[in-house]
Amino acid sequence: MTHLLRRCAVLLGLLALVSCGKPEPAPQIAAAADLRLALTDAAAAFEKETGEKVVLNFGASGNLTRQLQQGAPFELFLSADESYVTQLVQAGKTRDEGRLYAIGRLALIAPKGSPLRLDSQLAGLREALARGDISRFAIANPEHAPYGRRAQEALDHAGLWKPLQDKLVLGENVSQALQFATEGGAQGGIVAHSLVLDPAVKGRAAYVLIPANWHTPLRQRMVLMKTAGPVAERFYAYLAEPAAKAIFAKYGFTLPAGKP
Repeated sequence: MTHLLRRCAVLLGLLALVSCGKPEPAPQIAAAADLRLALTDAAAAFEKETGEKVVLNFGASGNLTRQLQQGAPFELFLSADESYVTQLVQAGKTRDEGRLYAIGRLALIAPKGSPLRLDSQLAGLREALARGDISRFAIANPEHAPYGRRAQEALDHAGLWKPLQDKLVLGENVSQALQFATEGGAQGGIVAHSLVLDPAVKGRAAYVLIPANWHTPLRQRMVLMKTAGPVAERFYAYLAEPAAKAIFAKYGFTLPAGKP
């Protein structure tokens, strides 16, 4: 009996050693779809510098917020609209109020061969509508995608929201809206500036920026969840460093100044 107990103790000790030697799983990061290019580059730079990995999950900020409210195991959230972070703060899901990391821009895009003439005042879109040349126009769903909501505001500012109602093709997020605008048979769309800078898009479409004062600013905030571990904490800190800020600037984001 004593021999058996001794063997069990040895086995338990070995199991404990194996368990202790297992690496911690990479933290899950929830991020707005407009960050698909910038955050992928930032995560790669973070891994190169630290040897630590993070797993990126992109989607519409409203949908990601709902998942976080329901207990999704994300450790860090980067929203395209700071109001969603505020919701999580008020629900007691976060460490603190987070940090403003970027301000986004809208872009009007048209695929090659489109009858849509691009201009920042949307006069070409108005003309194409009047000619009957627009049958499909893509934006992200305003109900849960910040870039879709701002696109609606910009179109409303130009007096084009109502004329476009029966032409709209709504993407689940702004990344899908870009796909619809360039590959889905649409004559154009309004998407994130950060995504149209993809070299793959440059060969298929052209774009122009929409005036920033035509819509509510796209103030993008990130926040650590209460469950965040040390790797997520370090990635959060890294995103405020000059190297990461340079990546955001490369993809057309304005870097915030003043109050975080």
